[in-house]
Amino acid sequence: MTATMVNGREIAKEIRNKITLEVSQLKKKYHTEPSITTITIGRDPSSELYLKLRTAACNEVGIFPKILHFEADVPEKTILQTIQSLNDDPAVHGIFIQYPVPSHLSSNKLMRTVSALKDVEGFNPENMGRTLIGDEFLVSCTPLSVLTILDHEHIVLKGKDIVIVNHSNVVGKPLAALLLNRNATVTICHVFTKDLKSYSCKADILITGAGVKNLITKDHIKNKAIVIDVGIIKTKDGVRGDVDVESVLEKAALLTPVPGGVGPVTIACALSNMVKTYRNCVEKE
Repeated sequence: MTATMVNGREIAKEIRNKITLEVSQLKKKYHTEPSITTITIGRDPSSELYLKLRTAACNEVGIFPKILHFEADVPEKTILQTIQSLNDDPAVHGIFIQYPVPSHLSSNKLMRTVSALKDVEGFNPENMGRTLIGDEFLVSCTPLSVLTILDHEHIVLKGKDIVIVNHSNVVGKPLAALLLNRNATVTICHVFTKDLKSYSCKADILITGAGVKNLITKDHIKNKAIVIDVGIIKTKDGVRGDVDVESVLEKAALLTPVPGGVGPVTIACALSNMVKTYRNCVEKE
């Protein structure tokens, strides 16, 4: 048996095509172009690549992307004031903060300040809380992309044993809530977990986002497991994920490659959230 490799680029293309049509119809109805503002702080090569790809995707579907760049030593007060200004600006239909941010800035404070209605990333506590109770309003883009892939591949989640190797506020925690909402049994592992294999080997679906090259080998999965690789690691050979693909390929049933798996779908899901924040702004007027 050789695992089926998920084509994230094709899934993302399907989503973009639908969004292009929807945006065109919304422009005709509301006579205004969706406008999303991204705040970037300092320089991070991985973030800059993601921003470049997302900007190109915005242009493709008809969403106007604006970027506000600040130097790494910018005072937190300046960023918070900028966010509040964007919250109050009716011409701005969505706000995206490019993470990670410099250590002197509080990510939690930035997330709290972004209006829940304009929160493209779904990080505002109101949106996170709604996800937790099953009222999925604006869902974090990476967890949403994982669900999108599983749905596209017709994977039934109810009753499945799922292990997530990531406990961040950005991926692991919201993803666990989404999976619980669909009646999966969820285990979360992280850097302090003892004996990762003892958990991962029991998983029908293993979702890993640790950022550790070759963390997951064939010894970490059970036969015919579904493996979703959210890890992104820059190496001399290019971008890689957490999974040792050659090792896992002959044992897994389904596998997402890096690059070309979760990444493109995450960008497409961000576009989908941008349409939602645009609707939040124009349909309340």
